[in-house]
Amino acid sequence: MAFRPRKRAESQMPSIGYWPSSTEKKLLGFAGYKAGMTHITWIDDTESPNKGNEVFASATVIECPPITVYGIRGYKRGQVKGDILADDERVLRKIGMKKKKPSGFSASDVDDVFALCFTSPSLAGFGKKTPERMEIAVGGKDVSEKLDYLRSLLGKEVKASDVFKAGEFADAISVTKGKGWQGTVKRFGTAVQRRKATGKRRHIGSLGAWHPGYVQYTVPMAGQMGYHKRTELNKRIMKIGAPSEINPKGGFPHYGVIKNEYLLVKGSIGGPVKRLIRLRKAVRKAGLAKAPEIRHVSLESKQ
Repeated sequence: MAFRPRKRAESQMPSIGYWPSSTEKKLLGFAGYKAGMTHITWIDDTESPNKGNEVFASATVIECPPITVYGIRGYKRGQVKGDILADDERVLRKIGMKKKKPSGFSASDVDDVFALCFTSPSLAGFGKKTPERMEIAVGGKDVSEKLDYLRSLLGKEVKASDVFKAGEFADAISVTKGKGWQGTVKRFGTAVQRRKATGKRRHIGSLGAWHPGYVQYTVPMAGQMGYHKRTELNKRIMKIGAPSEINPKGGFPHYGVIKNEYLLVKGSIGGPVKRLIRLRKAVRKAGLAKAPEIRHVSLESKQ
């Protein structure tokens, strides 16, 4: 099925359906806002022919205000068993919730537990005020250890540096730029026909074989392009640092000045600036994180 159906994403806050397993007591994901791109030079430490040489690469800057853990959700056989919310009503008030009657549970009642978190876009300062709410998996040897760890985080803020390390690989889940209704040439890369073919150039030449007697879903057709949920695997986190190190002259176009901790991720990530980017511990990459030796980060004006 690849990327079908190519329809609009259900929400700008993408859901994550699979999490890696980990025995380390920490959150297995984080979220930030795409600020823009820059370029870096670094000493290649991979097994490529350029190993040991200084190489040039593009990099995406993600601003990561701290996220707040406001609750714990327990699951039993894939069904929600109950929630444990923070006692501090000031935390719940930020997302418009009131303290409910506790529907608590113990470790023996559930198969797995997740952290209920919300972001702090108002700290970023690019104009957004409404926080996004999400579930994030947590690592641990068993459910009891996970639950005890999450209880210690209830009502507290977690930083990106508490979850990720420089040099680590992560998966980026985001909603791409929307491009509206597009034809087959732009949407699927079909060939432009010669001028005298049928009087039309940018349409599809055939809608398929004679049989079956209907148009199959695999035939390239015009339709929605962009604004799709996409997961990019194995994006390397090159650096985690303070905002003073990354802000270019005049700030990032259409975003502004970074005011919080940031992640510098090698390569591009889907979505426009200001969009939420969810990061997850890499599910297909193992090994210890080794911080790369970065020689230069461009702070030239992007205006």
